[in-house]
Amino acid sequence: MSEQVVTYEVVDGVAWLTINRPEARNALSEPVREGLWEGVHRFNADDSASVLVLTGAGDKAFCAGGDLKEMAETALEVPPPDFVPQFGRNVEVVKPTIAAVNGVAFAGGFLLAQQCDLVVAAEHATFAVSEVKVGRGSPWAAPLSWLVPPRLAMEILLTGDPIDARRAEALGLVNHVVPAAELRDHAQRLAQRIAKNAPLSVRAAKATVYLSRPDVYDRAEEIWEPVYRSTDAQEGPAAFREKRAPVWKGV
Repeated sequence: MSEQVVTYEVVDGVAWLTINRPEARNALSEPVREGLWEGVHRFNADDSASVLVLTGAGDKAFCAGGDLKEMAETALEVPPPDFVPQFGRNVEVVKPTIAAVNGVAFAGGFLLAQQCDLVVAAEHATFAVSEVKVGRGSPWAAPLSWLVPPRLAMEILLTGDPIDARRAEALGLVNHVVPAAELRDHAQRLAQRIAKNAPLSVRAAKATVYLSRPDVYDRAEEIWEPVYRSTDAQEGPAAFREKRAPVWKGV
């Protein structure tokens, strides 16, 4: 893995892919993104692993999203298609995946959690699509159109405000909420329950659920591209780096 900012281990047939950058709330720096790609490809080729669990190191953050300091320094506009692994979008993962959310899952961290087939969250976990607060785009939030009712999707996307684990569970964004100390064991047990089932049946069941998914991503990327290319998209990360309030121009 790239500088061990992402680690991969297999425990009793379950692959654990961990973002190991707790000092930066497991933000998606370039080495982290590279490590995630390596880990996903490794899991796809790993016959000893039947299920993938994605998590973050520490107890504060699953993943806080993109590294805004890095974005400001590189003046990132539209993220490339391979910016991060998007299951079913830019990489196929036919085996089941579980997110074990151990803290904040904001922006790109929300993506990483919600692209997984199942989500287990610690009681203190929070979720947000926070791009509107920094002028960035969130085409990857397209799955909200089928995960929750439209008015709830609107609230999540338009406010950028976080929701706690219990509300996320009530909305259907989370399967199980457990005490933080039990998160890893609970995710491991859930993964093993799936792993003992017939693999072809499991993969076909997963594929059935996602039959219409690619079309939604295509349209969402068209909608959000002008946002990524806007002046505001650079202003948000710059304001974060300079520790000031952003000044939006709407262009």
